[in-house]
Amino acid sequence: MIPRYSRPEMTALWQPQARFRIWFEIEAHATDALAELGVVPKEAAEKIWAMNDADFDVERIDTIEAETKHDVIAFLTHVSERTGPEARFLHQGMTSSDVLDTCLAVQLARASDILLADLDKLLEVIERRAREHKLTPTIGRSHGIHAEPVTFGLKLAQAYAEFDRCRTRLRNARAEVATCAISGAVGTFANIDPRVEEHVAQKMGLTVEPVSTQVIPRDRHAMYFATLGVIAGSIERLATEIRHLQRTEVLEAEEYFSPGQKGSSAMPHKRNPVLTENLTGLARMVRGYVTPALENVALWHERDISHSSVERYIGPDATITLDFALARLTGVIDKLVVYPTRMEKNLNKMGGLVHSQRVLLALTQAGVSREDSYRYVQRNAMKVWESDGALSLLELLKADPDVAAALSAEEIESRFDLDYHYKHVDTIFARVFGQA
Repeated sequence: MIPRYSRPEMTALWQPQARFRIWFEIEAHATDALAELGVVPKEAAEKIWAMNDADFDVERIDTIEAETKHDVIAFLTHVSERTGPEARFLHQGMTSSDVLDTCLAVQLARASDILLADLDKLLEVIERRAREHKLTPTIGRSHGIHAEPVTFGLKLAQAYAEFDRCRTRLRNARAEVATCAISGAVGTFANIDPRVEEHVAQKMGLTVEPVSTQVIPRDRHAMYFATLGVIAGSIERLATEIRHLQRTEVLEAEEYFSPGQKGSSAMPHKRNPVLTENLTGLARMVRGYVTPALENVALWHERDISHSSVERYIGPDATITLDFALARLTGVIDKLVVYPTRMEKNLNKMGGLVHSQRVLLALTQAGVSREDSYRYVQRNAMKVWESDGALSLLELLKADPDVAAALSAEEIESRFDLDYHYKHVDTIFARVFGQA
């Protein structure tokens, strides 16, 4: 992942030093368990820990791998150089996938913890802004066209509910991917006791993989990366909403424009939604890793490594990118500039068309057929539409003889009450955020 879209905590998780430390812990914990079972001397297990408490020499491991063409063997050789003869008790009955797959499970679980913390921060900010604008009137749009009134708080409440579902999905995906496999070649435990696996799983914060077949089944990973893709989709949905709201002809909300910021190298007046456009692009990248993860599910027999090169890309890139995107979106919402006056202006722009459904329903309640009710309201609404809001739907309806025959002027006017649309906002907020 490029530094521009990376944050230190997540990036550190995928660095070689962090990976080798996890590899070592897996091997050392396995050796501890073997010592308890009497397979290897306890003194050897103790020395392995004692001689490897410092950082590993990544350059030396790379040099060994250049000759052996095998990363785990290169690592074990380096540990042997540091430890001495006792290192021969490392990796007893294990295979490379035991180390690699268990390490990836640890990394994805720890990455999930960072992402879950990101989601918690995002949800906190969304809730605060939603409550701030709980009753800020704005126009709801369908197909990009004015529909009926909503509040800006309801828009944000919808986003909160969506990201809350994302949090639940990620917790479930974390639990599903956080499994340990220390079962040896082809997963039969022929040369290592299953109790070793149980010990390593407990020490590394994982659960035992029921059947590993030498590799942990990749349906778990496919679900994990699919979940990251869904979260990315939710990021893009909210980012796209903000981008639309910032358009010049809408301008109901916009990204914070900091002092000294420049919007265009050519046009000094520009204030562009660059952060949310960036989020749209980052979301595409995260979703792009879902298909390779799905294709990794189909491996040959008990094991092949066609998945390995894929995961070396998508593990770091997907989690690092999503971590950055969630933090960026949190900042956007936290500092989002909202324009209630512009929202009110846009809401009233089309001469009261947003109240057409209420008049339609009132006519049906007054005994007019639905077909005729629709026709009476629509013919007046189209006059307002074609006048670009210069005409008033209320006045046209009161002057329409068919409408006036069924509804009094007062009854028509009562259907143009904006507050009517907000009578259940409290109910929706209670559903989303719980009772205040």
